Amino acid sequence: MKSIVAGREPVTATEFIELALGIDLELFTGSATESAMERAARLDVAQEVLADLWESDPETAAYAASLLRTLPLKTQTNGRLPRRTVRRTAATGISTGSAVAA
Repeated sequence: MKSIVAGREPVTATEFIELALGIDLELFTGSATESAMERAARLDVAQEVLADLWESDPETAAYAASLLRTLPLKTQTNGRLPRRTVRRTAATGISTGSAVAA
């Protein structure tokens, strides 16, 4: 069975939510690549939209407000995962930086 919202067929769950609720999810969730200035501008607009939503559709406004508390997913850099630093102990079982009193 196909899901059709407002005459359009959403491909992803995100598109379905955007069509069904009439809100842009990225406005409330942001992007992992946005700058601090872009984030501030986006949040200003999101707050204004949220204020209007509280008056017209409180249920959607509550959902949008919860989206504001989420963090955007981090994207991979150059198609590779970020490098992790692992601290290893010496082969004898003595950790670095410790001293033994005799």
